[in-house]
Amino acid sequence: MKLFITGIGTDVGKTIASAIITQALEADYWKPIQAGDLDNSDSHKVKSQISNPKSQIFENSYKLNTPASPHLAASIDGIMIDLKKIHEPATKNHLVIEGAGGVFVPLNNQDSIIDLIQKDYKVLLVSRHYLGSINHTLLTFEALKNRNIPLAGIIFSGDENKASEEIILAKTKAKFIGRIEEEPYFNTNVIQQYADDFRENLLNL
Repeated sequence: MKLFITGIGTDVGKTIASAIITQALEADYWKPIQAGDLDNSDSHKVKSQISNPKSQIFENSYKLNTPASPHLAASIDGIMIDLKKIHEPATKNHLVIEGAGGVFVPLNNQDSIIDLIQKDYKVLLVSRHYLGSINHTLLTFEALKNRNIPLAGIIFSGDENKASEEIILAKTKAKFIGRIEEEPYFNTNVIQQYADDFRENLLNL
């Protein structure tokens, strides 16, 4: 199973969700494009938060120096992101693929994050509650639907908001995978607890 983790925007909890899913399935992890924070990248963070011996963390296809939209970060580095140079790592294990920002974050003048999603990927959307998040979540759902990409499941990040969650799930008809609460910190023990809670829903995708 290949799971593509995207969000309704940046800083909504994709990397924590990716760590939880990686731990739950003892999956391998790959972030194709990392922009900025190369010494403490999302790959580093996932590696530090999982505790199973099976998961392999694959190298980014692009490591960009500037914490910015990939198209800008690449331009500053004097390169252009080429989808043909982004090669999915070969593995017989489950694979968790983490996007960058939301689905329409630009990679170059033609391509966006959504163009990384392959037909055999199951897409999971991380939605974080804030004023406007229902709109952002449903816009993301419609963008995926417009490309004939099914939304396999939704993870909510932050304190529970029943009204938001109920309308989002009703309109998308996506599977509810779980909720990541506002934890004071995340370490391997906390990640493991969430992994245990999410595992059955993930395996039933």
